Parts: sequence; C-alpha cells; structure tokens
Amino acid sequence: MRIHKLLSENGIASRRGAEKLIAEGRVQVNGRKAVIGQDVDLRRDIIHIDGERVVILKKQPKYYLALNKPRGYVTTMDDELKRKCVKELISDFPVRVYPVGRLDKDSEGLLLLTNDGDFANYIMHPRNHVSKTYRVTVRPSVTEEQLIALSSGVTLDDGYVTAPANVMVDSKEEGRVVLRITITEGKNRQVRRMCEALGLEVARLKRVSVGPVKLGMLKSGEYRELNVSEVRALRNAVRTDNEETRRLKEQKDGKSLKSSKSKSGFVDKRGKRN
Repeated sequence: MRIHKLLSENGIASRRGAEKLIAEGRVQVNGRKAVIGQDVDLRRDIIHIDGERVVILKKQPKYYLALNKPRGYVTTMDDELKRKCVKELISDFPVRVYPVGRLDKDSEGLLLLTNDGDFANYIMHPRNHVSKTYRVTVRPSVTEEQLIALSSGVTLDDGYVTAPANVMVDSKEEGRVVLRITITEGKNRQVRRMCEALGLEVARLKRVSVGPVKLGMLKSGEYRELNVSEVRALRNAVRTDNEETRRLKEQKDGKSLKSSKSKSGFVDKRGKRN
C-alpha cells in the first residue's frame, strides 16, 4: 500500500497531510526517509514519524466528530508558530483524528474531524461539491446588486470566478446585515474573499452546516460524535450536491449565452450573424 494512503486510513493524517509530513522528511521507513508514493508492507516495514514508531492496527474503528471551532484557533493538529490548535479542543478524545477541510483562524463554527481517510478525501474532493453554509455578518449594509453578485458568482483577487451561491438575508439593522451563504466549493477563505471583492466588511463568519450535518446547539469549543445516519447522509449528499451544482452551472452558462447573444448576436456554423 502507498505510505500516504496507509497513514490516512489509520487516522495519522489526511492524505495531503501525510504527503506534507513525508515531503518535510519527518517520516521514516526502516530507518530511511520515506518518499511520496512509496509502497510499504506492514509484514516487514517499520514506520516512524518524528522518531516515534507508528503502530498500525489492521482494523481500526472509524470515528467522525463535529466540533464547534471558536475564533482564534487554527485548523491544524500542531503549529510551528505555537498558535492555538483545534487539537487542544479534542485532547480528551481517545483516538487520533484530524480535520476534514479547514476554517481560518478568524472564523468559527462547524468543523468535521475523522480518522477515516477515505471519508475525508471523499468529502473534500473538489468534484464532489459538498455544500457548506455560513452565517456571515457584514458591515455597514448590503445592496441588491451585491446580493445578486454573490448569488451569481464573484471574481476573486486571483481572477477565479466562483460558482453560483445561495444567498439569503437573515436579518438587517443599522450598520450591519446578517447573510446566510451556501457554497459548493472549497477555495481558501472563499466566503470572506467573495464579500471583500464586493466591498463588504466581514465582521463575523460562522459555518453552520456541512452538507446535511448542522452545528445546532453545540457550544463553542465543544464536540460530539456524528451518528450513523449523519455519516450516511453526508455520503449521500455528494450526489445531491453534484446535481445541484450542475443545475446552477447550466443556469449560469445559460445567462452568459443570453448576454452574449444580446450584445453581439448569435453566429451560426456558416459564420452568419442572426
């Protein structure tokens, strides 16, 4: 088995996290530095990470957690800058788990953790488009044009155009508006960057759901295990979200085509403009 997959399936790190450990030279196989893509055989190979031997269980139970991450914590299991990590919030959980995706340091809310590498990869893979909903407080207000732009797609600072999002106004008062934004992508700090690109100041950002799993009444800094039906629903949500993403993309492409026609007309195969 490839070493990064082995580490992932046994809850040591996500596949990307395992590759990072290997690239940094922190993983050894039989006393030698491991390389990405290396095959290992548990019958004969001994693996160490940072000098500590890794014990691999043939059948390790899988665990799935929902954590309400507070602001000020980074989504990592250790940090070279000595910042507060989400690992501290689950230190009493008896099994090593790692985050599924990320929430930036200044954001809060629902974060999933697991020791199931295949599940984590399944949820995070870009092609699966698992929806994520955020409660976003912006200042000082929001216009109809900005709401339409958030819903239709926003050009980010790197030139990337986001897919259509579902945007609703939760509440509106003097100097602040609370939005509920659902996206099906996972670009770095995407919701913040979408708002900032439109001139909106983000005062607070909280993730309230991932697919069908909701934050609910879980208190800040606390976690709970997902039940079997929630894990099953997450896997099933991938198909539903893919269908919704295709529908929104077709809708967006249809609007672009209509706009193009209205500006320049439609050119048929013979080069004639209609």
